[in-house]
Amino acid sequence: MKPKTKIGIVICDRYRRCAGGKCLRAMRNKEGAFSIYPDTELELVGFTTCDGCPGGNIEYAGEEMVKNGAEVIHLATGMVVGYPPCPHIEAFKSFLEKRFGVNVVVGTHPIPKKYLVMHTSLGTWENSKWKPLIAPTLADEATRANYD
Repeated sequence: MKPKTKIGIVICDRYRRCAGGKCLRAMRNKEGAFSIYPDTELELVGFTTCDGCPGGNIEYAGEEMVKNGAEVIHLATGMVVGYPPCPHIEAFKSFLEKRFGVNVVVGTHPIPKKYLVMHTSLGTWENSKWKPLIAPTLADEATRANYD
């Protein structure tokens, strides 16, 4: 029997009407940031938005997800590929880890190819702080193309 990890996902409020298709596909296929769980069954225990800048829902969402058993909270890929990328992502990660004692992973599905091309041309992620934030979602070129 595989071990199980309970996951919460927080998306950017700009995408509040998102049905979560890319995140859920990546979770099911263990792609993008979910590739860190190769031999683990994943269970989604929460999916919500940050409630817009500066993240008014982060405290409540984290608390509810942890009450529902979340062991890891993923900050959705939309927070790094949206333009501009979330200016609060590092604060969200730090707060959730410290307040609720959960691991926080930046990213869900692989960065779609079209977003990688655009952000690369804009120089968005040239600052060294972005390297570790986008690393879990870079994937290979074929996988990125499948998420366009």
